[in-house]
Formats: sequence, structure tokens, C-alpha cells
Amino acid sequence: MDNLRKRAKRSKRNEWWLAAALLFPNLLLLVLFTYRPLIDNFRLSFFNWNISSPNSTFIGLNNYVEFFTREDTAQVLLNTLVFTFFAVVGSMVLGLLLAMLLDQKLFGRNFVRSMVFAPFVISGAAIGVAFQFVFDPNFGLVQDLLLRLGISSPQFYQDPKWALFMVTFTFVWKNLGYSFVIYLAALQGLNKDLAEAADIDGASAWTRFWKVTLPQLRPTTFFLSITVTLNSVQVFDIIHTMTRGGPLGNGTTTLVYQVYTETFSNYRAGYGATIATILFLILLTITVIQVRYMDKENKQK
Repeated sequence: MDNLRKRAKRSKRNEWWLAAALLFPNLLLLVLFTYRPLIDNFRLSFFNWNISSPNSTFIGLNNYVEFFTREDTAQVLLNTLVFTFFAVVGSMVLGLLLAMLLDQKLFGRNFVRSMVFAPFVISGAAIGVAFQFVFDPNFGLVQDLLLRLGISSPQFYQDPKWALFMVTFTFVWKNLGYSFVIYLAALQGLNKDLAEAADIDGASAWTRFWKVTLPQLRPTTFFLSITVTLNSVQVFDIIHTMTRGGPLGNGTTTLVYQVYTETFSNYRAGYGATIATILFLILLTITVIQVRYMDKENKQK
């Protein structure tokens, strides 16, 4: 009996050592390339540092005070909120609709699925350059289509509202394939018996979707709400290639783009780190709220 206990303890100890050996390289990389830069960025936010200089000056909370008192902060926060909201809602709603459509037995659906997903794997910078011509108010595709309808093209590169719409639409078009693929996989794993039972009971298509399909997709929707939000808040390449944060100063400048501008254009790495820290805290808060809401929903079931 003692031999069996010793053998069990030895086996358990060996499993712990194996787990530690497998996890250590990943944890080391995570600490070096994620947590260390995060802590260093937070430290840097208390300094005034010209990125081209080896010296920095400790200024305490001055960077944070400046951020919350600057005139352009409200506009940048509003741009970030509007862009993120419509990017997330647009990507998820259109992704779900396309997934439900292409989950049916249609001719050529595999080809269409590939076409929907293809933009997601293309560089955002390349798509941004391409859509510069699509939205060009003089000879772009949008201008041509509107001209055929007798409507003049909006000035996408002069009006801040239309410029924000332009970059949001481009982001949704590029990232639609991600939500589409995730939702399509979830739809193919649904319990078909529930849908058949609702069909037998005479439920309408809308009732089946609202009462049967959508509740089963709740975990997928929760997952996408977090990942798409994180992706949209951090978008840089599309904005940089299409508008450079303009027009009229900060027309399409978001928090991430302001980090780039302050750090590499204005050479204020300390202030850029401050904005990055605030953005991190905002994303952390949103994620915690989403997770707690989902936990609450699961406990009520």
C-alpha cells in the first residue's frame, strides 16, 4: 500500500515538473514581450522624454493632467467611441447575416465564403491604399455609382464626418470575414433538433432565429464582442494610409493613432505612453464588464 502511495506521489510530481517545463518558455516570452513592456510603458508615462534624446525628466502626473485638459481630447475620444461602436456592430451583424445565408445549400457557396474571408488576410495598409481610390470624390467607384443615381459624391477627404465613415466602412469590409467565419462555425455546431421542433410547432423564421438560434450563439457573440472590440480600438494602418488622422486636424484621429502621432511625429514619448496607458485601462474596463455580464448570464441559467 505504501509503495502505491509513493508511486502515485512520484507520478503526480513528475506531471507537475512536465507541466512546468512546458509552460515556462511561454510564460517567459509572455513576461518579456507583454508584461515588461506594459510596466515600462506605465513608468514612462510619468516622464517627459523626447524619443530622440537619451535623457528623460520626471514630471509626475503632468502628462495625465494635460491629456484630460487638452481641447482635442474630447474629439479624439469621440472618434474612438464612434469608430469602435460602428466597426464592432457592423462587423458582427453583417458577419452573422452572411453566415446564416451561406450556411444554406446554395450553388457556389464555398467560392463566396472564400471571397468574404479573403479581405481579412490582406494587409490593412494595402486595403487602405485601394479604398483611397474607391472613395475618391473625383474619379472613385463610389463617385461613379452616385453619379449614375444623380447624386454628387460627398467630400470624404475634407469633411471629418464622411472621413470617419470612410475609414469605418473600410475596416468593416476588411474584418467582416473574421466574424463571418466564427459565426459560420458556430451555426454548423448548433443543435438542429431545437430548430426542427420549433418548425414543427409552427414558429416563424424570425421566432426561430430570436428564440432558438440567437440564444445558442450567445457564447460566440460574447467572444466576438471582445475580440472585435480589441481589434477595432487598436486599428492604425487603415487610418494612417487613408487620412493620416485628418481632415481638419483630428477628424479621424483615434487614441491609438494619437499615440503614434505624439510619439513619432511630436517626439513626446512620455505623453504617448500616457495615452497608451489610458487606452489600456479603458480596454481592461470594457473587458471586465463584458466578462462579468457573461458570468451573470450563465449563473441565471
